[in-house]
Amino acid sequence: MSKTLFLDDALLPGGFARNVRVDLDDRGTILAVEPDAPRGDQAAAAALPGIAIPGLPNLHSHAFQRGMAGLAERRSPTGDSFWTWREVMYRFLAALSPDDVEAIAAFAYVEMLERGFTGVGEFHYLHHDVDGRPYADPAELAGRIVAAAGTAGIGLTLLPSFYARGGFAAPPDDSQRRFATDLEGFARLLDATRAHAGRLPGAKVGTAPHSLRAVPSAWLAAVASLAPEGPIHIHAAEQLREVEECLAATGRRPVELLLDKAGLDRRWCLIHATHMSASETAGLAASGAVAGLCPITEASLGDGIFPGPAYLAAGGPFGIGTDSNIDIDAAGELRQLEYSQRLCLRGRNLMTTEPTESTGQRLLAEALAGGAQALAQPMGAIAPGRRCDLVLLDADHPAFAGAGPETWLDAWIFSAGREAVSTVVAGGRVVVSEGRHVAREPVLRRYRDTMRRLAGRA
Repeated sequence: MSKTLFLDDALLPGGFARNVRVDLDDRGTILAVEPDAPRGDQAAAAALPGIAIPGLPNLHSHAFQRGMAGLAERRSPTGDSFWTWREVMYRFLAALSPDDVEAIAAFAYVEMLERGFTGVGEFHYLHHDVDGRPYADPAELAGRIVAAAGTAGIGLTLLPSFYARGGFAAPPDDSQRRFATDLEGFARLLDATRAHAGRLPGAKVGTAPHSLRAVPSAWLAAVASLAPEGPIHIHAAEQLREVEECLAATGRRPVELLLDKAGLDRRWCLIHATHMSASETAGLAASGAVAGLCPITEASLGDGIFPGPAYLAAGGPFGIGTDSNIDIDAAGELRQLEYSQRLCLRGRNLMTTEPTESTGQRLLAEALAGGAQALAQPMGAIAPGRRCDLVLLDADHPAFAGAGPETWLDAWIFSAGREAVSTVVAGGRVVVSEGRHVAREPVLRRYRDTMRRLAGRA
């Protein structure tokens, strides 16, 4: 059975429109969009007040890391970096049970929906039991991710990660035993993951060779062939040390090596790609692959700053992700992306290419298109054939006082942020009302119980 929504103002592919009627089918797919619809049509429609924008794709998440937010913020005697943070992360995940993984992921996904994301790419590398042995169901933990996404109602692209070694010339160590597998075991894990994902409408399964540290470049084609129709994500050039180790081991920089050996195209998403030469930046932009940027996490970990203006000028697509989930906020990621460029280059409105162009509008447009491509999901626009994913911003928020359509997106991203999100529709279903997820209380209760028990305070 089809249904109809009526929107006061909505961001359509051609710009903002008034009095927009949206017809959708029972699967939550948009059938028709009519701007300037007669107000009388509201009688047969569900009216959603506010400023409607497409729900954002979150192209990179490690959901379990939501539970360790704040645990790595103490100065160590030897100095802190990404690599010391990673040791904290290894210790945290060492004790997680399947129930813990599901509880933490469900809460992370609830927060994503409350803050503007309606789809998530879960880069999933936590596969095995605490002793490193596979579960009876090799995709037990992937199944818990699927269950968490179903509880929250978020769109899911699940990206099981292949992790074969602990460094460019090192086997996995004990702290990595829950990740590591061989190609045969990974193929079984992928098959089992597809069975779980098949129970969640619209879920997609891709694959994720973790990084060039963890996967020899000669194996990339074999890993990609195991998911011939899904997206392929890989961490690349996040840290300078990674670039140096890659050069020492292979004679190539990470993105340079991927451009030469991996056959990058629109199926690929390079997560971070922070440290690139000018030729790598141009090459990645020309490849059609998406740069998966996670500005809040990249700032938190001290990764560095992505060469945004150069990549944008070269026509490169990008999307945003929440990665470590320390501060889940769609507007916040876009704001941090622009602000990082301002700090680095000492200018303003740098993630634009045209005179008088709105920075907020450009950031959102790129994140919608690049994120939808990276997740291989029919989202990112309020248009026929797309999933009905909507974020309604509260038009009465002070940031919008005196503002018009030409500045709404700038006011949201650079001022109002997540506080302005009032209603969220995911797959045609209202999942957030008055800023709160419809299942927030039971999901939060389970999350709190989990975290207290993990901390020994239950």
